[in-house]
Formats: sequence, structure tokens, C-alpha cells
Amino acid sequence: MTTLSLTEQDIAVFTEHDVADLARRLEQDDYANPFEALKDWHTLRAIAFQRQDLAEPYLHLLDIEAYDEA
Repeated sequence: MTTLSLTEQDIAVFTEHDVADLARRLEQDDYANPFEALKDWHTLRAIAFQRQDLAEPYLHLLDIEAYDEA
């Protein structure tokens, strides 16, 4: 099993078009195996944390909820 390890430099090269393609694949959910879907999900999640401007239209795919830990 391989691990996904994206650096800030890796994420810096993503364009709006790249992120849109990634989101389209996630929305269609037509993967050969679940690990491909997880790879795309984790990639989008990493983009969301480092380049929120690119991922903002697709945050619904991540299903991230704010938690009140107070």
C-alpha cells in the first residue's frame, strides 16, 4: 500500500482546472477501486487546507464539519 504525501510545492502547482477535474471524478464516483477514490479525496482535502480558494466550491465533497470542542 502506498501513502499519499503531497508537499506544499505539489499543491502549489494545482490549477482551478485540475481541482475541477478532481471534484468531477469525486462527484461521479466511478472508480475502479475505493483506494483511487480515497486518494482523490485526500488530495482535495490537502488542497482545501493549503489553498482554500481553489477548493471552496467543492467543500461539500469533503463533508467537513466544524466541531465545538469547548
